[in-house]
Order: sequence, then C-alpha cells, then structure tokens
Amino acid sequence: MTNHLYLPVIVLLIGGAGFAIGPIVLAWIWAKKFSPQKSGPSKNAIYECGLESTGDAWIKFKTGYYIYAIIFLVFDVEAVFLLPFAVAFGGFTAAESIDMLVFLLLLVGGLVWACQKNVLSWT
Repeated sequence: MTNHLYLPVIVLLIGGAGFAIGPIVLAWIWAKKFSPQKSGPSKNAIYECGLESTGDAWIKFKTGYYIYAIIFLVFDVEAVFLLPFAVAFGGFTAAESIDMLVFLLLLVGGLVWACQKNVLSWT
C-alpha cells in the first residue's frame, strides 16, 4: 500500500461536508415522510406575531433612528478597542501609544464632524 499524503485531508473534507449536509438531508427526509401537508389559505397567509396584517406595510420611518444606531455602533466598537489599551497602558511602547492616539483622534474627528453637520440633532 502506498502512503497517501493527502488522505487525512480528504477524509476530513468528506467528514466536514457530511457533517454540514447530513442534518439538512435528514430534515428534508423527515419533512417528506412524517410531516403532514397542510396547504390552504390559512397556511399560506401572512403571519406575524399572531396578529392579522392590517393596513399598508409601507410606512414612513425616520432615518434618524438609523443614524443614531450607526453612531452607537461606531463608538461601541471604539470602546471594545479602548478597553485592552486601558488595561495594559503601562506596558505599551511609544509607537503603540501613538497608534492609539491616532485612532482616538480619528474617532473624535468623526464625532466633531457629525456634530458640525447636525447629524446628532433629533429634529
């Protein structure tokens, strides 16, 4: 028997594909064999939170909510990057401290720009 160098890799690829595809195939077989077909107007109706749909789905939504959400995410990510810096502040070199200072200046510059453009005003 020859020594196949890539045999473990091939076995792992086949196992990984089986692990990914196997549950999908089993769920499909289960749905075809054991789940009853329930088609009809009530089955195909739009359902959300147990309430009947009323009115038009196209409503006007204030875009200010999205802007606040984006700004929150930006400064939330800033906090994630600042926490390790604050914990290990004494062990950093001058170059690492300057990098963090540039990072903070960019974020503060973005906040100043948002304030100047009145992005943070609610009206």
